[in-house]
Amino acid sequence: MEILYLLIPLSVVLVFLIGAVFWWSVNNGQFDDLEGPGYRVLMDDDRPRPELGQEEPGKEADGKPADPGDGKTSGPQLPK
Repeated sequence: MEILYLLIPLSVVLVFLIGAVFWWSVNNGQFDDLEGPGYRVLMDDDRPRPELGQEEPGKEADGKPADPGDGKTSGPQLPK
């Protein structure tokens, strides 16, 4: 029974500590973008990057596409 004199105040302090950490994370933007990280994982580019001085196929030396087209890329875009 005497252990309750320790456990009840300890649990109340723990609840306030968890509440303070949650409040801090909400105010610092931890929950602003819930979908973006999932899209970044799916749209991850698994191709190795070209070494310095080498060109990617289909691109000119200045990094622009060889075919100017309308400037749009294919595939789904991330929401802004």
